[in-house]
Amino acid sequence: MERDRLRQQLEPFFFNRWTIEEISDVILEIDPRWRQFLLDWIVSLSKTHPEIAYQFASKAGFALRTIGPEGCESWLQSALDVYFEQGLAAAVEALSNLDRFIADRRKRSRGLEFANIRGVLQHFVHGLNGRRLSLDTSDEVLTDSETLYLPALIDQFPLERQNFACYRAIAVHQWAQCWYGTWRADTIAQIPRDGPAQRTFHYLETLRLNACIERDYPGLARQMTALQQEIPEAWKPLQAKLCDPSSNVLDSIRLSAELWDKPRPDPFPFQGKLDPDRVQAKLDARLQREQQQLRLALSRFANRNDSFRDDDAAVSVDAHDEIRFELLDERDSAPGFELDGIPIAPDTEIADLAVSILQDLGEIPRDYLRAGGSADYRASLEAWSGTDDADEAPKESDQRQAAHFYDEWDYTRKAHRKRWCAVRERSINPDYDSRFVDETLHKYRGHIKSLRRSFEALQDEYRILKKQPDGENLDIDALVEAICDARSGMEMTSRIYRKAHRVERNIAVILMVDMSGSTKGWINLAQREALILLAEALRSLDDRYAIYGFSGNTRKRCEIFSIKTFDEIYDDEIRARIAAIAPQDYTRMGATIRHLSHLLDKVNARTKLLITLSDGKPDDYDTYHGEYGVEDTRMALFEARQRGIHPFCITIDEQAREYLPHMYGASSYVLIDDIAQLPYRISEIYRSLTS
Repeated sequence: MERDRLRQQLEPFFFNRWTIEEISDVILEIDPRWRQFLLDWIVSLSKTHPEIAYQFASKAGFALRTIGPEGCESWLQSALDVYFEQGLAAAVEALSNLDRFIADRRKRSRGLEFANIRGVLQHFVHGLNGRRLSLDTSDEVLTDSETLYLPALIDQFPLERQNFACYRAIAVHQWAQCWYGTWRADTIAQIPRDGPAQRTFHYLETLRLNACIERDYPGLARQMTALQQEIPEAWKPLQAKLCDPSSNVLDSIRLSAELWDKPRPDPFPFQGKLDPDRVQAKLDARLQREQQQLRLALSRFANRNDSFRDDDAAVSVDAHDEIRFELLDERDSAPGFELDGIPIAPDTEIADLAVSILQDLGEIPRDYLRAGGSADYRASLEAWSGTDDADEAPKESDQRQAAHFYDEWDYTRKAHRKRWCAVRERSINPDYDSRFVDETLHKYRGHIKSLRRSFEALQDEYRILKKQPDGENLDIDALVEAICDARSGMEMTSRIYRKAHRVERNIAVILMVDMSGSTKGWINLAQREALILLAEALRSLDDRYAIYGFSGNTRKRCEIFSIKTFDEIYDDEIRARIAAIAPQDYTRMGATIRHLSHLLDKVNARTKLLITLSDGKPDDYDTYHGEYGVEDTRMALFEARQRGIHPFCITIDEQAREYLPHMYGASSYVLIDDIAQLPYRISEIYRSLTS
């Protein structure tokens, strides 16, 4: 009876009668409490590939007795990951090698995985001085001066907190290479490339960086000391030299040239490796990019600041060719500037660029401080991308065609399909002939004026701070509390004032625009009008924002259309791109959210928003529809929040209340019933989100 029931359940998935009988025998031989678990997994796996289900069934009895149901699920998930990445043969091999999986699982149970502490470690690294660095995993521990590459697992120590301390020590030491001058542009070429000399240099440089960290972060240094071995007596005099505050990377290079053939101590557990050539490639690209970005940022600052306007007209950037930079302190993380002899407080973008350039060059050359317009910036990019040597700098059009691979969440097996979706950035051909922009500006001319005034008010927004030690007015609530404390015998606090504090806007926003085929007609028109109105209003603010459209057809062709990047300013070309927005194919949202979150992750901003403008739920030509598409999008949004990004959705779908609260949360979306109201509402929504 039981066998007949099993046959009926297995027959839709297996065509070979002997295979069905064999699998039925396996299920009937195991403990009855595990039979339904095993049957459910065999049916689920057969939908992916019958061979995987058969291989699992053939080893399921031993696996359940050895590692139990929970271990079996982990074993299967790892095999399915291999299948989606490398194909059937590799997956079958992974299932066959159960002993290796068990050994790896035991190792992981003792260690700490990077995926489990990535968020905490990323915030920790962002709290350190200097350039904003990203984190990733690699077989080799090193940095390219923009990304810190850490091991996927650390199990060197018996306790989890010790392994976490090791992760932190590795990250701090790679950060220290960037901050304390290991990768300075004028010395990187002198760093040894051959094995013995480079290993000697790396050990000496680690001693120097240890001393730097101890001076500036003594608490961190004490924790790192617990992880490292004793330094041999013969090397302690060298350590004393490198501990001198005046020592730099040149001292490590000089000493390594003298000692390269001498026996070296074992490397520190957090030391990792060096790859000077990899850093050099990143450095060369960054120097040219940041020079133009700084000039453009200085230009925007000079033209928007009231202190540098004459008769309500913006001063020409050409008048500021002699902007003079003054670094208040070589270790200062907020350097000061002077413009025409007047001290200025740079905004966050200028300060971040200045600090990054100082890390690379040790100074900011005078030609970096000549304000330049967006035309100069675009011309430099074209010159860079137009080189004859394709290996040296690929053209932007070629870069746009390169695929970015992202995972996709499969809710049926509660795991990601690894590198499942191919995302490509496409350019939009600007429509200069269309009268759409002029007609929109004329149609909404009155509304645009009021929007600009309301957005200009945000620049001068003040927030009332309570319980301050000084201020313009008394804080009555704080005063009452202080009097009560005094009468009860406690010391009376002096924080009894209120004062107005100007709110500093440090915002980065990506507008993610649905370009699926369902937006054809009036929806597409309203979207374009809304983008024009919002962009016109944003000219009054200094918010960094980008606009990307998205569409696609199956997981192999997820397309993202670049309408405006963070580096571009809103001009006639951007208007023409907005005018050219047209409906495309389907709506695969998860991959798009992951790609745009990756772009936002590179922007240094206190507040990051991802605003989606869509007319319906996730949908694609293949299996990406219904609950599958909703759950993948929900997981992508959850991953974005882990990165510190705040997602929000503006939709016109009348059925949105059925699925958007599950995807975005009850308060992270708005439904616009009348599509004609979209151009009016989008600016209001943006203002409320960023205030």
